[in-house]
Amino acid sequence: MTKVIIIGGGWAGCAAAISAKKAGGDVTIIEKTDMLLGLGNVGGIMRNNGRYTAAEESIHLGAGELFNICDKVSRHVDIDFPGHNHASLYDVNKIEPLVKKQLEDLGISILTCRRVTDVVKVKNKITKVVLSDKSHIEGDVFIETTGSTGPMGNCLKYGNGCAMCILRCPSYGPRVSITERCGIEDVLGQRNNGSYGAFSGSCKLNKETLSKDLQKELNDKGVVILTVPKEDVNLEKLDLKVCQQYSLKEFAEKIILLDTGHAKLMTPFYPLDKLRKIKGLENVKFEDPYSGGLGNSIRYLSIAPRYNNMKVEGIDNLLCGGEKSGFFVGHTEAIVTGSLAGHNSIRLSLGMPLLELPRNLASGDIIAYANEETKSIEGLKKRFTFAGSIYFNRMKELGLYTIDKEKIKDKIIRLGLLNIYEDKIV
Repeated sequence: MTKVIIIGGGWAGCAAAISAKKAGGDVTIIEKTDMLLGLGNVGGIMRNNGRYTAAEESIHLGAGELFNICDKVSRHVDIDFPGHNHASLYDVNKIEPLVKKQLEDLGISILTCRRVTDVVKVKNKITKVVLSDKSHIEGDVFIETTGSTGPMGNCLKYGNGCAMCILRCPSYGPRVSITERCGIEDVLGQRNNGSYGAFSGSCKLNKETLSKDLQKELNDKGVVILTVPKEDVNLEKLDLKVCQQYSLKEFAEKIILLDTGHAKLMTPFYPLDKLRKIKGLENVKFEDPYSGGLGNSIRYLSIAPRYNNMKVEGIDNLLCGGEKSGFFVGHTEAIVTGSLAGHNSIRLSLGMPLLELPRNLASGDIIAYANEETKSIEGLKKRFTFAGSIYFNRMKELGLYTIDKEKIKDKIIRLGLLNIYEDKIV
């Protein structure tokens, strides 16, 4: 049985584990912290704009498990907020145990509090990974889904310092780039001014520190919009955001809160004294990152050069998914890329042709389009998400965006890809 080792237990790593297991692999996830899902523990937004299309594509391709869990614990469905329609907001406080149980029920081995620090290679193949305690784990195929956030040095150099975020680098150690350890040069994202990286796009407020009226409105409606005092409007902050789909004028002139279990504040950071000037937020407290009044985590400093089948260039048995595989924003994007990487890990081990999703699917087009764009200097400044900005506009122009489930299913059937991720290959 093919032994698949996945480094990183976020959304992409979990998706890769499921599809690799269903294809017949012996699958192990190695996660450096004590929890799966990483940024998924503070995210919460699904099915907004083109993510609805992509989610349904994945479901009909046979990778529906994680989307079904998100739907099951959604606090609100079909809500609108500036620039976004028909969003679902899953409860970030309930999601991780359910995902972990799903993986365990499938027979996937999960190693938490275990950090990969190096690899052992023979020519262009990885034979094993080295953990921080110097122990080794051998495998046949490896998938890197370590993301692109951290380590602390990046947040110090390119941000406002360690923001004490959900990834907890000071406690569990820094993220290590597996591709870099293999001798592959990573691609770095840039901002419009040429500096590297980008701030994470939102903060979480402790909902109980909002006024009772705001708590009720947020619980009832899922979204609350408040006016920023004129003297505190800062349009320049929009250029800092990784989440370009939220870089709209409304997100500078308004405080937009979403109910994900916490009160999700749609801005990279916001000075606490200014936040408390707003009616209903007089006693507000940051939940994640704890330094959300000063800064946030820095992302997009470790992207792997890869093919559209998610195989990493230059290493014979390494694939990638999630933010490691491109300037992607969001959970849906991580699940889409991770699912393909996991499925192809088994094909790769058997010497079979690797699956490449066709470009008349939004999922296939975003993978290919993002790859093309990273070849240019201007492309290094772009971010790709089904939810808005450059790529959602492209989806609409190409006719790839729809919320018609039957239409999406019919397309998958015509392409001969219905439930392909359910196929046991070995």
